[in-house]
Amino acid sequence: MNKVNRIISTLLSVLFVVPMALAGTSEVTWQNPDKYRDVHAGQEHRAKFKKRVFKEFEQHFAKLAEQLPKEQVLKVTVTDVDLAGDVHETMERIRVIKDIHIPRMKFSYQLVDASEQILQEGEEHLKDMGFMMRSSLRYNNSFLHYEKVMLDDWFENTFEQ
Repeated sequence: MNKVNRIISTLLSVLFVVPMALAGTSEVTWQNPDKYRDVHAGQEHRAKFKKRVFKEFEQHFAKLAEQLPKEQVLKVTVTDVDLAGDVHETMERIRVIKDIHIPRMKFSYQLVDASEQILQEGEEHLKDMGFMMRSSLRYNNSFLHYEKVMLDDWFENTFEQ
């Protein structure tokens, strides 16, 4: 019985210690955001919409960085954003999502450790030409659905765990 208790104790400690070992963070810098290709609002006030978009991206990068080892920081400098769809002005301004208006994002990144040593870096020009053909229930009906899926794919391919 003592052996079984040790095994259970070991398994439980692994379950609780491993997630604590993954707790990276992120820092996002928005470089010249007024020159981004498309962060245009439909019905919403333009400044509020842009602020909401940036906040959502920052939260998503933070969520992704949580998968990195503790004390690692993912530093991202965004240089361009082109949201999925396009804003059309009819009687009202609305964002219409069609497969010809793909999501795109340009940014550079650095993954650094606690002593600010660069572990990995690069420059990305992401685009998802098949964004409407993919199904992701994870972000179904959420704000920036297509962009989040694109960033998830980049993160998974770049920082294979």
